[in-house]
This record gives sequence, C-alpha cells and structure tokens, in this order.
Amino acid sequence: MPSTAPTFRTYVEENLDVLSADPAREALVHQGRRVTAGEFRALVHRLARALRARGVDRGTTVTLLSGNLPETLAARYAANLLGARVNFLYNKLSAESQADIVRDVETRALIVDPRLAERAAEVTALAPVPDVLVLGPAKTGGADLLELAAGESDEPFASRARPDDVCTIRHTGGTTGHPKGICTTFTQARWFHGVLRQEPESGRRQLVCTTLAHAAGVMADSTLHAGGTVVLLDDFDPATALAAIERERITELFLLPPLLYQLMDHPDAQHTDTSSLRMVTYGGCQASPARIADAIRMFGPVLMQGYGQNEAGGISMLTPEDHDPERPERLRSAGKVLPEVEVAIRDEAGRDLPAGEHGEVCVRSDMIMQGYWKQPELTAEVLRDGWLHTGDIGFLDEEEYLTIVDRIKDMIVVVGGHVYTTELEDLLNSHPQVLQSAVFGVRDADRMERVHAVVVRAPGGTVDAAELGAMVRTERGAMYEPARLTFVEALPLTDAGKPDKKELRRQAEQESGTAG
Repeated sequence: MPSTAPTFRTYVEENLDVLSADPAREALVHQGRRVTAGEFRALVHRLARALRARGVDRGTTVTLLSGNLPETLAARYAANLLGARVNFLYNKLSAESQADIVRDVETRALIVDPRLAERAAEVTALAPVPDVLVLGPAKTGGADLLELAAGESDEPFASRARPDDVCTIRHTGGTTGHPKGICTTFTQARWFHGVLRQEPESGRRQLVCTTLAHAAGVMADSTLHAGGTVVLLDDFDPATALAAIERERITELFLLPPLLYQLMDHPDAQHTDTSSLRMVTYGGCQASPARIADAIRMFGPVLMQGYGQNEAGGISMLTPEDHDPERPERLRSAGKVLPEVEVAIRDEAGRDLPAGEHGEVCVRSDMIMQGYWKQPELTAEVLRDGWLHTGDIGFLDEEEYLTIVDRIKDMIVVVGGHVYTTELEDLLNSHPQVLQSAVFGVRDADRMERVHAVVVRAPGGTVDAAELGAMVRTERGAMYEPARLTFVEALPLTDAGKPDKKELRRQAEQESGTAG
C-alpha cells in the first residue's frame, strides 16, 4: 500500500503543541507580567476566532503596528493560524512610509498596540483599511481585539494555512528608498528548525530587547518551540537589559553589533552578574573583530554570529568554538556555510571565483524567499536560475569560511580602485580610543565619490582625525584615507539597530552643500 504523506504543520501548530505539553510553565514575561504557556495558547485560539469573525482569513493580510507585547506574538500566531499573511511595521518609520506599506500589502486588518493608537490614526488617515483592531483599550482607534477575543472559545482552532501560502511579508528597514516586501511561505517560515539551536531542555530564557519585527521574533519562536521562556523588553536600553539578564537569569539574547557594544560599554556591565548567559547571538550588520574580542573576554565563550538575509534565511554561522580572540581574521568572517545551503562567489559575468577572490555572494537553498511582493521585475533581478544574488561582496577562504566585505551599493569607487567600507571600519575600530565607526561614500561637487568616516571615541579618548588618517595611510594606503573624518557621541541607528548610513550620508551632503 502507498504510504500516506505526512500532514504539514506550521510553526504555529508546532509551538502550540509545545505550549500544551506544560500549560502551567512560564512562557512570556513583560513588565513583571508573567504569562503561562496555557494562557498564551488559549489567547492564540481566542484571537484566531475573533479575527475570523472580523473577516480575516486565508490569503488576506494582517499588518501589525505594535511593540514587544505578549499579545503581539499571540496576534501573529492567530493570524498565521488562519492562513493570513502577516506584515510587521517598523515602529520608527515615518507615518508616510508606514502608510505606503499598509496600502501596498493590501491590509485587511491593522492590529495596533494601544501605545501606538495615535500613530495608527495618522497611518489610516493616509491609507484607510477595512478594520483597525487594538490590543487593549485605547482613546483612539478601532475595536478592542482582546475584548472581542475574551468572548470566544479557547478550544483548538484548526490551521487553515497551506505550505505554499505566504506566511510573512517582511519589509526591509527602509534605509535605501521604498522598502521591499519579502514574501516567505509557511514552509520557509520553519527555517530556524535545524539552524537555530534546538535543545530539548526547558531551561532556555531568551531576552528580547530589539523589535519582534526583526530577527528577535524568529528567535522567540525558536525558544518557545524548545519549551523555553521569552522575556520581553519594550526597547533596547543597556542598563535595563543588563538588569534583566541578572534578574531573569537570561541564558540567551540576540543583539546587533552596535547594541552589543553599548551593552559592554555601559558602567553597569562591570558589576552585573551575566554568568547565566549561554548564547549571545549577534548579526544583522558588520561586526568589529576588535570589539567582538572584547565581548568574548567579558562574557566568555558564548558568542555566536549568524549571517543571513530576509530574502535568504540563514546562510552561515560562526560558532562559539570559532570565536578566538587571538584570531581576528576568523572573527572577521561570517563562519561556515550552513548545511543544505549552497554559496557561490561570482564575478559580474556570473562566473564562479576561486577561494580568496572577492565577488558577489550568491545563495541557493530551500529557505530563499518566494519573491518581492508585487515586484516581479525586481524579483527577477535577484533570483536567477534558483540562485539569490544577495548584493553582498565576499569571499570563501581555503577552509570554506565565508567573509563579507561590503554591500555592493556601499562599496566606494575612488580614483585607483574600490574602498570596502567594512575593512576601513575594522581598521578604525582597532584603535584603542575608538569604540565604533561608520564609513560611507559621499559625492562631491564634481560627482566624484569621497570617503567619509564618522567615529565614536572611547570615554576619555583624545585621538583626532589627523592621527586616525595617518594610521589608515600607513596600514591601508592613501586610497583608504577618509577625505572627511568627524566625531560624534553616538551613531544614529535604524529601527532594527543597524548604523543608519543613509542618515549619515544625508547629514554629510547637507553640510557639504552637495545634497540633491
């Protein structure tokens, strides 16, 4: 007799099964409120029924405008249980940009954090939606979704999602023009299985101190899948994060490198008990080997770097065992390519390049996005013959470690060659009086690109532009020397926590009179 194909189960169904196994355990913590696995599971089923009663169903789009609330996760799970697409807005985008996205993805229901009700009113004035639902009472906005859900049954709601339905439309941060909507299916939404650590024990306690709209949301799914607890902070603040690590005995957290540096540099770090940490994952933008070496000395052998893209899922990983402070070239890499992922380094003509040569990182795996929402031409540009062209420049070494040297769009073309911004940032960051730097290109009045660098000094640092310029000339040559080097107290960051080079470039152009 022919064997029966296994029934497809979404990440939501699998996580709800785990929550059912021990309903009394602590699953989520937010501002002193402790939500049990049973309470969270019941809320998901109630919300699914309430959303369906409001017209949300398979193939519709739900957009979330919300902070890091337990109800935010529950609403995402409920919408996905219905087979709806979920689109998560970055909170710090302008109302105009948010409205563009809400309109673009054909939002059926906008689910709103009560704290963001006024912003929701701005957005929906620009882009009306059929239904606005608030996660609690609010002075402005639509119906209270939690009140609606309270009247529904918490009996298990059967998933309506199918494997190839779009699960999420995840937008880029909007730092390079109109954000692109990256579509991933319900099958691909399970990419963290076998990639992120999956321990059977229930002692995992994850601190979420960056937006659930970014990588922390996927890692929260992984933690709940493993029977762990997710501790939610509203936003990143180094003192608050350090206190939470000690108080909640946090075992793991995810931070973008600039936020990791802030955590390390905060005065409280020296007398905070961080011994519970077993995994500190960083990624999302380039890290400084010098600062990562500092982090290893501070937190121990618990660091792990993940390299990936929303378009590609996970690509490579630098394990804790590879984090050797005495090997900065290894810390500079993004680790080894993940199993079941293929990486090729290719030149502009599409030819594969040998080990050590710089080219575009191209990726092939089952985790690659379905495409960009309603942008077939752009999709065809980056997805060719099953390979995703990442837009990153990198190389594979003889041991098959992958190193990313720049984004193609960030590489600075100067007289005499190319300046890779991350290489210059690494060099500047190696100076003992430099905490962080950002390098970018700015066109002058003659439309020639010039190298600009913005530097954050260490406390008490006195290093000046001339000294750093001389170091760059000696180490890398005159081509890499910044035409302009300025000092700031802190770098501006995007909503996800990356250095905002678009804003830095805008400021530099404004100051030099070359804007526009």
